[in-house]
Amino acid sequence: MKYLKCLDEWLIAILLAAMTLLTFSQVVMRYVFNSGFTWAVELTTILFAFMIFVGISYGVRVGAHIGVDALVKLFPPGIRRVVSSVAVLLCLLYAGMVIYGSMEYVLKMKKVGIELEDMAIPMWVVRAILPIGFALLVLRFLPILYNLVTGKSDRLHLADEVEEALKLKAMESKQ
Repeated sequence: MKYLKCLDEWLIAILLAAMTLLTFSQVVMRYVFNSGFTWAVELTTILFAFMIFVGISYGVRVGAHIGVDALVKLFPPGIRRVVSSVAVLLCLLYAGMVIYGSMEYVLKMKKVGIELEDMAIPMWVVRAILPIGFALLVLRFLPILYNLVTGKSDRLHLADEVEEALKLKAMESKQ
């Protein structure tokens, strides 16, 4: 289970490394050898899209998404739990709608049978990251909802930019 928890971190790192190596290779090929890969830009774009959708769920897991919760923080813990639970349910509803719509889209792309421009890969295979990415998002929101409902948590854990800025300022003052 420990390895599954950091799977998204590894995927993001691998995707970023692959994008960097591919882009660097393309630059070297173009400017040193006056050639290049016709498919490099397309593959880099695909890797970037995959990284974004994996990164969305990772951001939920580590509480890195910015949220407007100044008013919610003023509520007592019980009300804060209810408001946070409603927010998570709305996020799950939205993710469910995107999964449904993107599955219909991917299935239509499969039926049409269009391939990518520069690579012999069916378009639906690449576009499948849409429902997969939002399914990962649902998997990250379910434990948050569980913790809210069972009382293990009383709020969503979002990025607090003011707190982070104050910590950074304190660290700079020590130096």
